[in-house]
Amino acid sequence: MQRLERKFVIVTRRTRLADVIARNSTRSLAKFRVAQAGGDWSDLEQESGSYENSLELLRAKLAPLARVVTLERSYLPTHVFGPDDVLVCVGQDGLVANTLKYTTGQYVLGVNPDPARFDGVLLGWAGSQLEKIAAAAEAALDNRLPARRVAMAEARLADHQTLRGVNDLFIGVRDHSSARYRIAAGSTRERHSSSGVIVTTGLGSTGWLKSVLTTSCSVSARLAGQDAPAGRTVKLGWDSRELVFSVREAFPSKWTQTGLVFGRIRAEETLTIESENPENGVIFSDGMQRDAIEFNAPMRVEIGLASTTGRIGWPTETSTPPPLP
Repeated sequence: MQRLERKFVIVTRRTRLADVIARNSTRSLAKFRVAQAGGDWSDLEQESGSYENSLELLRAKLAPLARVVTLERSYLPTHVFGPDDVLVCVGQDGLVANTLKYTTGQYVLGVNPDPARFDGVLLGWAGSQLEKIAAAAEAALDNRLPARRVAMAEARLADHQTLRGVNDLFIGVRDHSSARYRIAAGSTRERHSSSGVIVTTGLGSTGWLKSVLTTSCSVSARLAGQDAPAGRTVKLGWDSRELVFSVREAFPSKWTQTGLVFGRIRAEETLTIESENPENGVIFSDGMQRDAIEFNAPMRVEIGLASTTGRIGWPTETSTPPPLP
């Protein structure tokens, strides 16, 4: 295949400066509001300037290798990537996760535009490493760049709607108030009233799941008069072929149970949830509530491992990414 038939898609996200200007209509009003709130306008400008400079230099460096297009994060849900596209995410770790779930095996490269600000666990290159980024992107074009596979969760509804999660899926109500549903795993079935269900992947096991489990273990320890444990989670590899589900704040009553509040979903297994919410029911993934599926009674969803795995490109000199914290 000729390289002209392939392309780089640079995935971006609006800066904090762009967001605050959009909320206030004009730059001058935005600056006034930030100053009124005691914020640092110069810091916003510095961050935005650094980001835009990284994008400009990166576009210029990649242009001689293949066609380059730019895609803002909000357009990810409706964009269809070509099977041989190479995606280059410039931003924080979350941008890589948000992008992965819309891919079907394409390379996704992460570029950290400001290492002084962002941890970059999923970002293999600093924005200043233009030569190395270009070499890696060219290797990805030829399908020879080292990569790490990332397992994803997938929610499948009876009407054929699907939604993937790279870190986690949330099933509940939009405002996080009490959700009512039936839940089934294997031969165990219950009716619940809770703050919702989180289904977590290996990549996401040190995120939302960690906070839920740490809180639960800390409360239990304190009730027993013991010291609260440090951060608790289920450690899984990025490519682990199993998911973990956890119910948030399950409420016991004559009508609802609390036995099925935590468990694992292994390959070929599914977790089934049937909504009993009259309204505001929702399924979203990776914190992106704008790209959500309505989930009200009598809708039913099956959640399991996605057949497709994500592929994060990584520097050739360090083919294995550092472990998550």
